[in-house]
Amino acid sequence: MQEPLVVIVGRPNVGKSTLFNRLTKSSKSIVDDTSGVTRDRVYGDVEWNGKIFRLIDTGGYVPNSEDLFETAIREQVEIALDESDAILFVVDGKVGLTPFDEEIAAMLRKSTKPFYLLANKLDSPELGINASDFYSLGFANVFDVSALNGRNLGDFLDDLQAHLKFPDETLQSDPRLHLAIIGKPNVGKSSLVNSLLGYDRSIVTNIPGTTRDSIDSVLKYYGEEVILVDTAGLRKKTKVKENIEFFSNVRTYRALWDSDVAILLLDAELGVEKQDQRIIQEAVRRRKGLIIAINKWDLIEKETNTAKRFEAAVKDKLGSIDYVPIITISALTKQRIYKLIDLAKKIHEGRRKKIPTSQLNEVLLPEIQQTPPPATPSGKEVKIKYITQVGDYYPIFFFFANESKHIPEHYKRFLEGLIRKHFGFEGVPMTLSFKEK
Repeated sequence: MQEPLVVIVGRPNVGKSTLFNRLTKSSKSIVDDTSGVTRDRVYGDVEWNGKIFRLIDTGGYVPNSEDLFETAIREQVEIALDESDAILFVVDGKVGLTPFDEEIAAMLRKSTKPFYLLANKLDSPELGINASDFYSLGFANVFDVSALNGRNLGDFLDDLQAHLKFPDETLQSDPRLHLAIIGKPNVGKSSLVNSLLGYDRSIVTNIPGTTRDSIDSVLKYYGEEVILVDTAGLRKKTKVKENIEFFSNVRTYRALWDSDVAILLLDAELGVEKQDQRIIQEAVRRRKGLIIAINKWDLIEKETNTAKRFEAAVKDKLGSIDYVPIITISALTKQRIYKLIDLAKKIHEGRRKKIPTSQLNEVLLPEIQQTPPPATPSGKEVKIKYITQVGDYYPIFFFFANESKHIPEHYKRFLEGLIRKHFGFEGVPMTLSFKEK
């Protein structure tokens, strides 16, 4: 079972991004008095009383065109009703109830999902009386809050948490490899799943977003079971491009969060685009195993060194994430698709691989002594004394040193490179932590 997903909806300039920043304790969302300034996809985690749920801010996902403005917000609410486990409907408590708020409320009332009306910008108990305007909507869960100073958010979070279903930590985790097939719409995700399974489990057309739901399939591969997650498109074609992109990404990220290894599918004719880079960054941040598969390779002319040039171009955009394997495939002709499974299994094993402490120190310390960390600003020598590995779900390496806070980022990347050179971990993000000896 995955962490619950909560979506924030509402008119622009009611404080959705401020609420997101307050709940996630971040400043990811741009906050401005001009409506519709949020232009990037924003996902975050909210921790409350030891429980975590995912939060998505839809602020700003409306087009500039006035004739599509209300259509965009309606679509956001409709898709949020499909995708989320709970909805936060934010209104401006100072402005009061508007006709468009009433229209959104009517849509929410038709749903069985829990939803909360947050009358925002009510910074004091005296202003809280303004929330009474919204009781006419007949909602049970109305809270007068201030996202700016946090007023009444604790009471609201207590109530929300009581209505969400969280994963049961006492249940034993599924030992099978969970493999997410992710990527932008129309890169061939469903075609790849169908080719691997040998039958049409997913609808395949050349229209982006035609997969109707997120489908988990069991692939039996040489006596083992692998769970394939085909990240779906939307249930209906939306009229607003921003909504198509945003909510198709919601499902991509949900599949990524719950996978062990992700295969990021690229179109051979397009290469790495901005959204692909965001997915890669999220996979690394979540410490998921990662493979980059360049699909539709059968459409590329068979020129000398084409594959090498394409791979070099992809690696150039990856930057420091150069440990991710890149493989060219064709879901249509089944070229190298089963090599993906072998590689995913190897990466899955790499995430759980443990290097004995004695071996780590015996192999790495001599090289570290040959190329030691730079001295501190005061000229004091920095010495790494001891290394050990911890972590059950992905590799974490502890480096014990004096003046550990002065070890620069470029040297940390050098240490990560040493680990990979001697012990592998292809496609496996890792964490390096530095402690005072």
